[in-house]
Amino acid sequence: MEYEDKAGRPSRPPSPRQNVRKNLDFEPLSTTALILEDRPANLPAKPAEEAQKHRQQYEEMVVQAKKRELKEAQRRKKQLEERCKVEESIGNAVLTWNNEILPNWETMWCSRKVRDLWWQGIPPSVRGKVWSLAIGNELNITHELFDICLARAKERWRSLSSGGSDVESEDAGFSAADKEASLELIKLDISRTFPNLCIFQQGGPYHDMLHSILGAYTCYRPDVGYVQGMSFIAAVLILNLDTADAFIAFSNLLNKPCQMAFFRVDHGLMLTYFAAFEVFFEENLPKLFTHFKKNNLTPDIYLIDWIFTLYSKSLPLDLACRIWDVFCRDGEEFLFRTALGILKLFEDILTRMDFIHSAQFLTRLPEDLPADEVFAAIATVQMQSRNKKWAQVLAALQKDSREMEKGSPSLRH
Repeated sequence: MEYEDKAGRPSRPPSPRQNVRKNLDFEPLSTTALILEDRPANLPAKPAEEAQKHRQQYEEMVVQAKKRELKEAQRRKKQLEERCKVEESIGNAVLTWNNEILPNWETMWCSRKVRDLWWQGIPPSVRGKVWSLAIGNELNITHELFDICLARAKERWRSLSSGGSDVESEDAGFSAADKEASLELIKLDISRTFPNLCIFQQGGPYHDMLHSILGAYTCYRPDVGYVQGMSFIAAVLILNLDTADAFIAFSNLLNKPCQMAFFRVDHGLMLTYFAAFEVFFEENLPKLFTHFKKNNLTPDIYLIDWIFTLYSKSLPLDLACRIWDVFCRDGEEFLFRTALGILKLFEDILTRMDFIHSAQFLTRLPEDLPADEVFAAIATVQMQSRNKKWAQVLAALQKDSREMEKGSPSLRH
């Protein structure tokens, strides 16, 4: 307006709406004010009937708001009670593990009480100790051996970065190109490991630890090298153990028959594991088994990723750790029992899906799977077929496979 005055232009008169705003005696602050307050003096008064109606509406709103507040307060109270109950349970479990079980591990680990506690999930504060004891150290790896392997890995990284091509005598038979590809794959996979956590990526607090364990392992087992999926296993161990102990557990874990079969890509043995899985699949879920057979959905399509990463890539991390708890207790059998539990949980959905949708669903499981529901499904799975347990079925199939390879006359007819 000042600019218009200076320029000699007439200023515009205030709008009628502005005049009305100036004449208002109040400014409503909420819908409550609009309902209850009398109209401004320049407007006709509310009829008594309308005023009564508005008062009733307001009272109903207050009643509904109080109901919502009460319901929300009850929900929060229930959540708090459940959280306190869980924390108390975890606290009691920690005391039991630390004071009773761990000091007497050899005599107590296989008792009924400990097995029941194990099934409920190991408290995070003692999880690493329990895993280390359960996995064992059959390879007799020491912290000093880890330091030696890590030093070799660092030397190799320096050599490759400077363009060197020296091949150590103990690595004979493994070309520099193969080793370089393996080390480059480690770098690439570390950035893909639990990306949502942002702790294993470049600059993250656990990046160097993960890099060290995977690099040291390629020097410890050059015949195996690095295989995709290993980074997730190492990462889960790092979250629960210090670096050297994580390496010891990692190396011993990968040395188990099932893991070694998969990471060395022993096709014959992998097929035997799949065949054993299908025996129990048909036993537990005959309807879904038939549906998968009809749609040519073979176990390798979904099992390989689950087994390679021990479910740590496929399931929420807290649930995967609970799977690991019982896997450390029961061995490879529990990996396949878990697979059957997942299929059981989603049986109704999967029986309505075709090949493509089933494969997509199983390779990208829901991210919000409740642990209690998954373990309830696993608990219903029976790992016994015609009075034979998992180990017996697997051994029989391995024997049949060997006889087939030898061309046994009894199998030709």
